[in-house]
Amino acid sequence: MEFTVNNTKIFANTGGNEFDASKPVIILVHGAGMDHTVWGAQSRYLANQGFSVLSIDLPGHGRSGGEVPTSIDALGDFLADLIKVSGADKAVLVGHSMGALACLQAAAVHPDQVSGLVLCGVAAEMPVHPDLLALAEANDIRAAELIASWGHGSAAQKGGNVAHGVWMVGAAVRLLEKSPPGSLAKDLAACDAYKIAVEQAGKVKCPTLLLMAAEDKMSPVKVAAPLLEAIKDVEQHVISGSGHMMMLEAPEIVRQTLRDFARGVSAKQAV
Repeated sequence: MEFTVNNTKIFANTGGNEFDASKPVIILVHGAGMDHTVWGAQSRYLANQGFSVLSIDLPGHGRSGGEVPTSIDALGDFLADLIKVSGADKAVLVGHSMGALACLQAAAVHPDQVSGLVLCGVAAEMPVHPDLLALAEANDIRAAELIASWGHGSAAQKGGNVAHGVWMVGAAVRLLEKSPPGSLAKDLAACDAYKIAVEQAGKVKCPTLLLMAAEDKMSPVKVAAPLLEAIKDVEQHVISGSGHMMMLEAPEIVRQTLRDFARGVSAKQAV
């Protein structure tokens, strides 16, 4: 389905079910250079577990229109605007990597609209090497190849995808490759420039889950420690045997963990 947010058409996959803002709402937010398809194993599942799901394409990504936001602050404001436009009073925000920073920012600045927060593959800071940023700015395929390689754990490098015949690393390269020119570079620059994650984490009021991966080379578990200390109502779950792309590498664990967390949030709201 599509929403119009700030005069921009935004695409959202609803997991195959009609969106109903009266149900508990979960919004899934992708990372740099990607789109809603990375949540394919979670969106349909959650939509059939009593939730209304919006797996979105951020502005300038996938099937959404508009320009790519150039800061995490702007992404956080966009998510708050999306919640309003959807008709939901509040939503559980689930973000991966850059999307995690955007969700964190939204929860800090717009606390009344966020009922729960899940940060997947997050870090207190996400610096980007100048060489990688230069490759992305040049729309060089090597940027996608490096990100896809670093972003997957050892098992994914060898194959064994739960979807028969699909090579996870190769699929990630193709996804990044088809992103609009310049979008990956803008996303990476926004991550690199965002230095207030710990400060904003201290403002988060809602229940929060840090979902990390033991083999994550892009956002190792230890780099999330300052966020874990700063957020008041927080828990952490570490997935063994997975790299940064945990939604694809460990889809069942991720979707069940999201379901259980969102159910807990709903139960707290009902009290």
